Amino acid sequence: MSSGDLVFDTQVLGRRPGTEKTYARSMDAPADLGLDVLGVPEGSPIALELRLEAVMDGVLATGTASAHTVGECVRCLERVEDDLDVEFQELYVYDDPGEDELALEGDSLDLEPVLRDAVVLALPQNPLCDPDCPGLCPACGARLADDPDHTHGDAIDPRWAALTQLTEHNEE
Repeated sequence: MSSGDLVFDTQVLGRRPGTEKTYARSMDAPADLGLDVLGVPEGSPIALELRLEAVMDGVLATGTASAHTVGECVRCLERVEDDLDVEFQELYVYDDPGEDELALEGDSLDLEPVLRDAVVLALPQNPLCDPDCPGLCPACGARLADDPDHTHGDAIDPRWAALTQLTEHNEE
């Protein structure tokens, strides 16, 4: 069991269904919260609103988290920033968790895996700086949004490229 801002004590709920406790916290983001190209930077603030409610089988955790994401456009590699709001709900069972269930460890529940899943599922797989981002020039790597008229001359079919040497020699 890890400790920290994302571990909550459920002892105050007892095991009395209907008992609930709410939390509003600001905390530092854990490491690797996101995808390779977009995520919440480690140590950046996360605003968390959480309601823990005792139910028959365990503790139901319902809440929202707000964070700032930073990454890069998958087409042109420019910096991409956005604000992210996610909602989550997870049941932490008292005894005998199934394969896809989370369990309370003693009287504590660790919200980090639930928060991590909610954030990763809410992030775009291919973040873009602009939906119409043209990307980079495949020949030289220039950012095409900065120079929309960027060209390298007429494209020559590679099968005919050797013939251009003949015309270059004739011009000399």
